[in-house]
Amino acid sequence: MKHVYLDNAATTQVHPNVIAKMQEALAVYGNPSSTHSFGRTAKTAIESARKTIAKYMNAQPSEIIFTSGGTEADNMILRCAVRDLGVKTIITTRIEHHAVLHTVEELEQKGLIQLWYVDLDAYGNPDLAYLESLLQKDDSKKLVSLMHVNNEIGNKIDLKEITLLCKKYDALVHSDTVQSLGHYHWDVKAFPIDFLAAAAHKFHGPKGVGFAFIRKNSGLNSMISGGSQERGLRAGTESFHNIVGLEEAFKHAYDNLEEEKQYVEGLKSYFIDQVKSVIPDAKFNGHSGDLDKSTYTLVNVCLPIEEEKAMLLLFNLDMKGIACSKGSACQSGSDMGSHVLTQILTDEDMKKPSVRFSFSTYNTKEDIDYTVNVLKEIIEA
Repeated sequence: MKHVYLDNAATTQVHPNVIAKMQEALAVYGNPSSTHSFGRTAKTAIESARKTIAKYMNAQPSEIIFTSGGTEADNMILRCAVRDLGVKTIITTRIEHHAVLHTVEELEQKGLIQLWYVDLDAYGNPDLAYLESLLQKDDSKKLVSLMHVNNEIGNKIDLKEITLLCKKYDALVHSDTVQSLGHYHWDVKAFPIDFLAAAAHKFHGPKGVGFAFIRKNSGLNSMISGGSQERGLRAGTESFHNIVGLEEAFKHAYDNLEEEKQYVEGLKSYFIDQVKSVIPDAKFNGHSGDLDKSTYTLVNVCLPIEEEKAMLLLFNLDMKGIACSKGSACQSGSDMGSHVLTQILTDEDMKKPSVRFSFSTYNTKEDIDYTVNVLKEIIEA
């Protein structure tokens, strides 16, 4: 049976160079906080990784704080902004990743903040006029959290424009950039965004490691107590081998970005064309079918399948060796519909199955031909 992995928005295949670097790192067993040579060897490599990431983002090394991934980075930034920076209002949308949504909902439930949601258009784009009205609403200290690339429908927002708007009203700005760091160039000196979150496994690095970009002199303190690691912002012995793997994956992503982006964008374009040709009644959710308005790494397709067949769609695709998803991998096993699609689809379209297909340089046009043909067979069965 052919095996086709089209769930790269959930996680990516680890690059062979990353595996090799991590294997070497596992032999370096000194604690990075120790002052002897064993510890200094590990500490030097961690600081080298920090400098590498900062260089590609035009950040200062001290602004890169290693975490266990994007979820921890989001939690750290949002919770500590409320605790340490006097944030009383958080403005977001209802289609953020649950690492953001569940965190801000909990903060609201505890009475620590007031929570406001920006209106969305039919494609899932935030209404910037409405955002500005919220920023003007009262004098409370505000933080705006909007993801750069939506992990389910792939919409891209103009984060620079939004940041500059927020700064007119002295609001802090955070973005979950888990789906875009490693896939787009970043220059954090080009606009005054305060906080970003990243995860290595979204760009062919290891799971269990990521980082937060925290603007210098932000005033945040550590969410995890116990030690002075990560410049006092994240206690706990650093996951040395994972950080080395993160650095290698980040270097590879940016040293090859234009070439790999062109290739993956070509796959997405080909997938869109094939679906339109073979399954003309299919619809692309959000802006995922528009190469200019969405990320080049994924599409989300509403398929013309009868309701009784829809329940078994992912199972039938898996039986044919095709890996894809209904949405965020963090929701796998849940019978609840996508919280993203619920906000933008009609009741009629919500009865049909929507599937996210996401691509990487490890995919081929043959993978896409096979997948589209299998979809056609399932629809016509």
